[in-house]
Amino acid sequence: MSETVKGKINKFETFGSVDGPGVRFLIFLQGCPMRCLFCHNPETWEFKGGMEMTAEEVIQKALRYQDYWGDEGGITVSGGEPLAQIDFLIELFKVAKENGVNTCIDTSGGPFSKSGLWFDKFQKLMEYTDLLLVDIKHIDEEEHKKLTGMGNSHIIEMFRYLDEIKKPIWIRHVLVPGISDNDEYLTRTRDFIRTLGNVQRVEILPYHALAIPKYDDLGIDYKLKDTKSPDEERIKNAREILETAKYTGYKNK
Repeated sequence: MSETVKGKINKFETFGSVDGPGVRFLIFLQGCPMRCLFCHNPETWEFKGGMEMTAEEVIQKALRYQDYWGDEGGITVSGGEPLAQIDFLIELFKVAKENGVNTCIDTSGGPFSKSGLWFDKFQKLMEYTDLLLVDIKHIDEEEHKKLTGMGNSHIIEMFRYLDEIKKPIWIRHVLVPGISDNDEYLTRTRDFIRTLGNVQRVEILPYHALAIPKYDDLGIDYKLKDTKSPDEERIKNAREILETAKYTGYKNK
């Protein structure tokens, strides 16, 4: 891996508390192949733009906040889609591990492929990765296409591979009325999760439309503008079906 590889960075957040264990330094990469209808970071979609930085530059920036991380904190790379910049991500996590930093990827799995050079790189990346936050956007292939612009068969394959190598994951599921807030789909999602042995946490993320001003600024039509957030009863129902109480904590290596 060349030491001169650079990543395209959209932004940083210094004190993340919901994107992995402990306090996290968040790195949002530029570019994503999906177009999720509920995405709250549309400014990260395009691969052009962003700040170009080396892995060493990013880690040195992160280490300024290391005193606040506690025993479980570290860095989380989100986006955009981190796996779309896999060469940079490998270098970033390699440097992170050289500095004793806990590493986490927040991914939808869109670029995953279990073949060829890309999969070789993914295997290398997993050597430096402590935890993945992985989205189940929708369990149904056709509904997944409607929601994100692509199917999910390769993403399901990624889940199975991560289970095979026993890589710890947290699963996140956005609850969208009329789309994913459906007992049949939730039950199918639960049944899939039950087949995995590497799940440490399952989280329900209630849909919200707080990103509408971003879409307006970018001149993008927000297709879910008339969709309301789920009420507490539906959130409770989803948590019960997905058995979120079964999955607790984080086991740091």
